[in-house]
Amino acid sequence: MAFGMIGTSLSGVTFVSVPGAVGHDHFGYLQITIGYAIGYIAIAFILLPLYYRLKLTSIYGYLRSRMGMASYKTGALFFIVSRWVGATARLYLVVIILQTIILDRLGVPFWLTTLIILIMIILYTYEGGVKTIVWTDTLQTTCMLAGMIICSIYMLYHMDMSVTDSLTAMRHNGLSRVFGLDFNDKNYFIKQIIAGAFITITMTGIDQEMMQKSISVSNLKDSQKNMVTLSVIILVVITLFLYMGGLIHLYGAREHLTATGDLLFPTIALEHMPTSIGIIFLIALISALFPSADGAMTALTSSICIDIMGMKRQDKWDAARQQSIRKKVHLWVAFSFLILVLVFKVINDNSMIGIILKMATYTYGPLLGLFAFGIFSKRKVRDKYVPYICFAAPILCMLIDFNQEHIFGLFRIGLELIVINGGLTWLGLWLFSSPSKSADWESAGLHGAQPDRA
Repeated sequence: MAFGMIGTSLSGVTFVSVPGAVGHDHFGYLQITIGYAIGYIAIAFILLPLYYRLKLTSIYGYLRSRMGMASYKTGALFFIVSRWVGATARLYLVVIILQTIILDRLGVPFWLTTLIILIMIILYTYEGGVKTIVWTDTLQTTCMLAGMIICSIYMLYHMDMSVTDSLTAMRHNGLSRVFGLDFNDKNYFIKQIIAGAFITITMTGIDQEMMQKSISVSNLKDSQKNMVTLSVIILVVITLFLYMGGLIHLYGAREHLTATGDLLFPTIALEHMPTSIGIIFLIALISALFPSADGAMTALTSSICIDIMGMKRQDKWDAARQQSIRKKVHLWVAFSFLILVLVFKVINDNSMIGIILKMATYTYGPLLGLFAFGIFSKRKVRDKYVPYICFAAPILCMLIDFNQEHIFGLFRIGLELIVINGGLTWLGLWLFSSPSKSADWESAGLHGAQPDRA
């Protein structure tokens, strides 16, 4: 199961943007990946025991039991925003690659490309998703890794290099540097590792869709084993993608290519490699798109219907009405994807992995604070103030982020902003809370009682 879960953790961004970032960040992303591995271990031995003990069917149902309805809906709303932004960023990357390399030459407008792909994803969902296309997470992962290996072998052969030769060339060109050693810089290795750990804890450990797969395992021990195995696999796989990133920059320099960032690898694969390898590249890229986009849209639809609209609490809604509402919500989710992809087109950033991680520091920070307060504090929060606290924290972080030079001088905060965001949320919850009696603490389900399910 751990290998299959890699498909959920990886995407077209990993396949294209991580190698593309080697040009400006070298192998620095490995620092964040080390943090990812630490985060997975923390999930295995801190969060999973809690989820199994509470017998949760909804991760955000925990917030309802521990804090109240406003906290529950706030947590679900931040999940929706986080997943919406992340999923559309990943979708945008695939669309812009197809548009720039292929469809611009055919005169197809960007908005039409996006609309057609979204319609295909909707049909993919309604026709049964992976059961119809026969693409499982494991097959998705296999396609991506096969594409990466085949492209790497071709570049080594074309440049007449061995693996050792390529590593030497990367070192001479300054591509293989991993650790940032300037304490003031935002890429300082301790900052990056801490950021990676907390990004994983939030983006995986308190993500409804991601954790549902883990807690569906019959027992805690096996689920923990899968999570620890995943931490090792993700470290190895990202290292291989970074190595391929070094290769494409060596190849691009030798061929005097002007493409940079996210477009460098697609340009090489589709314009400077044999057609057969270009097709393999497209298969690998699209194999990552459909299951991940389908999963994100389905998760968002379910969260909106169940967590925000309270579908399961509406006794007067029969099965037919619920199904009709789900379909309408799903179409609105797809339309919102179209709008945000067009917004990303206007932004036109050269590295989507940077945008996704940066947005995660803002949107997942309040979730980190909510769950941390619920798990590690016995205080009883005033539920009605939780939405205001959770929206105030990222706004304060944005003010801090945009005024770093005036506040800190040469010192810079990077992705560890997510910890500050969570800390501000925690502080706000503490200020608007009161000491709780033992009975209140136990009633929240933290001593084995089953919580109220959402």
